[in-house]
Amino acid sequence: MSNINKRDQELNDMILQGKILEAFDEFYAEDVVMEEEDKKRVGKEANREYEEQFVGALEEFHAAEIKARAVDAENNKTLSEWHNEMTLEGVGRVDQQQVSVRTWNEDGQITRERFYKIG
Repeated sequence: MSNINKRDQELNDMILQGKILEAFDEFYAEDVVMEEEDKKRVGKEANREYEEQFVGALEEFHAAEIKARAVDAENNKTLSEWHNEMTLEGVGRVDQQQVSVRTWNEDGQITRERFYKIG
């Protein structure tokens, strides 16, 4: 197993640097399943399209911070608690708090990511 703690930190660092699509291409498996609220997207292509739409609607990132991280290497899971403030086209300013729970495969790729809103 690849060192998921290191991989997760690298992914988070890229996101914090605004390299969202580059990070997606590098860290997500072809069969990735991503879920938030009642939405579930299956496959890298469908999820990349969603990420492209998000990045396209992003007018400005005001702040991004990881409040906490945890790693369960035995079960190949990581979690990150995020606080983001951004302005989205057609939406306005958004103050978002969420937890991202990721499941990693043996190749160090994310096969499942689920987002939980908090706060």
